Amino acid sequence: MQKTLEGFEKDEVFVKNRLRPKDAATLVLVRRDHDAPRVLMGKRHGNMAFMANKYVFPGGRIDACDMRLKAGGELRVDVRKRLLREVSETRARALALAAIRETFEETGILVGKRTDAVPRTKSAWSRFFAHGVVPRLDQLDYIARAITPPNRPRRFDARFFMADAAAIGRTIDAPHTDELMTPCWLTFAEARAVDIPVITRAVLAEAEARVGRDDLSRPVPFFHFVRGKSRVDYL
Repeated sequence: MQKTLEGFEKDEVFVKNRLRPKDAATLVLVRRDHDAPRVLMGKRHGNMAFMANKYVFPGGRIDACDMRLKAGGELRVDVRKRLLREVSETRARALALAAIRETFEETGILVGKRTDAVPRTKSAWSRFFAHGVVPRLDQLDYIARAITPPNRPRRFDARFFMADAAAIGRTIDAPHTDELMTPCWLTFAEARAVDIPVITRAVLAEAEARVGRDDLSRPVPFFHFVRGKSRVDYL
């Protein structure tokens, strides 16, 4: 199945030295308030080379420590099956772990369960474990994939995961970072009204379509470019 994504940025000029997309992961957290569901977003700093001043979901690149970490349990069977069509089992877990770690580093929110039996590590995960929480991969749904268009200053092959706010094990004050400003919970309508990238808008619509529905057969959209034209396939 395929179609074009109207409004997704185009690149008609090709260069030989295009940047190779780096693996990245993003987490869409949904909080089901009594008035309306809300999603966790944050505004990127204006000095960023990539998507400055845009509201986005927390996320970032895979770190080497994500490839080595054994904690976190297993991915859901349907999530694992879809990811294994694209990457190895080690990288599939690393993508999910990166989404959880980056969300913590950018917002102070730890997705996982509280425990006294946290792993010992000197990696970037040590700050996460210091709060007595281990990640829970079984709480994540895989809802979208997107590759940044060619000829951008940075390119990512991003997988978008989604989880309910009930999976949050602990929340601390948002750390000071050079990426996201203070995180905020927005209704879907509020999120559509702020300055968000086109691809974020597409993933937001996919997340909204999944809220309140338990359809494991729903296809995962894959936003990318083929010969300079935007395209959406389904995984």
